[in-house]
Amino acid sequence: MHDGPLEGLRVVDASTILAGPLCAQILGDFGADVVKIEHPTAGDGMRGHGESKDGVSLWWKEISRNKQTIGLSLSAPEGAALFLRLMERTDVLIENFRPGTLERWGLGPDRLHEVNPGLVVVRITGFGQTGPYAGRAGFGTLAEAMSGFAHLTGEAEGPPTLPAFGLADSICGIAASSATMMALWERERDPEKRGQVVDMSLLEPIMTAVGPSPTVYQQLGTIAHRHGNRSTNNAPRNTYLTSDGHWVAVSTSAQTIAERVMRLVGHPEVIDEPWFATGAGRVRHVELLDRLLGDWVAERTREEVVAEFTAAGAAVAPVYDARDLVEDPHVRETGMLTSVDDADLGSVLMHNVMWRMSRTPGRIRFTGRDLGADTDHVLVEELGCDPATLSDLRERKIIA
Repeated sequence: MHDGPLEGLRVVDASTILAGPLCAQILGDFGADVVKIEHPTAGDGMRGHGESKDGVSLWWKEISRNKQTIGLSLSAPEGAALFLRLMERTDVLIENFRPGTLERWGLGPDRLHEVNPGLVVVRITGFGQTGPYAGRAGFGTLAEAMSGFAHLTGEAEGPPTLPAFGLADSICGIAASSATMMALWERERDPEKRGQVVDMSLLEPIMTAVGPSPTVYQQLGTIAHRHGNRSTNNAPRNTYLTSDGHWVAVSTSAQTIAERVMRLVGHPEVIDEPWFATGAGRVRHVELLDRLLGDWVAERTREEVVAEFTAAGAAVAPVYDARDLVEDPHVRETGMLTSVDDADLGSVLMHNVMWRMSRTPGRIRFTGRDLGADTDHVLVEELGCDPATLSDLRERKIIA
């Protein structure tokens, strides 16, 4: 089976929670040969994140799939020397240490490019490598707060709301995989096949996702505020409670969809109102539209609402929990989730590769592995290290 379009690409993942590992996971899903470097005694913090079963981290099994794992202390001179040897045969390094950390260990980009001019170094931090905040601790929560996301999320009279999952990290990880491929494409076009440094912050990708609020402020002097699940661009757009206690989400971003919705719920008369012709006009009458739609939904079960909306060509989706998602026939038939064999847990259900490619689809070859599972293979088989030397380094906790 073809492993994907990145077959033959060597990636070293020296990053931790969560954006860098996700970037490396995506590259590995599509065929890259990924080596995960962890601290030899502490391991990666992702091993302790989220739920576990029988002491086995479930998130680790997915985020570290398709990655060989080695325990290596980069702060120790012997570990740094091995790292440099590994870099000689590496295409992409992904790291998220605080700015200056690699440089302090003698492993900054200048040194790395001395041993491998073609190396692409993807550096992921909270706020980037430069600027007054560069040295600050950076986590996705901070990016979600500063990007404007939290300010715009939640009920109008309620507090700013943070997501219950790694939103900023995930957006950054996906963006970083795109940035990595751009850098590799540029390397192929460069006559000298030189790599470069990619400076990724957690803040910038989610700022883009939040939308053009800085432009609106600069041009109009206005600042958007929280509106719950409503939109300032169109109406009706909200979540509505069904008769059997479920929630559904409705969107009317397109004018034709808005018209279909109001015909469906038995109020075609509002379509002829002058204000109904634009999203902005409908927003000004959101209380009326929400009431008309909400009353209709409240008289029907979730299954009935979805069926009638679908038949009318209108846009609706049930608000799912994890069980709903796992049982959904579309998710099942299209393979959005897939089962992977695991030595610890047996068959493990997890997200499939993130997109489909007709000729080189990628695949999940194996799940996240134990700390140091591949140290000997990488250091002995690939770098030619002496087993006796590795035994000494392992005893001194420089490798695992």
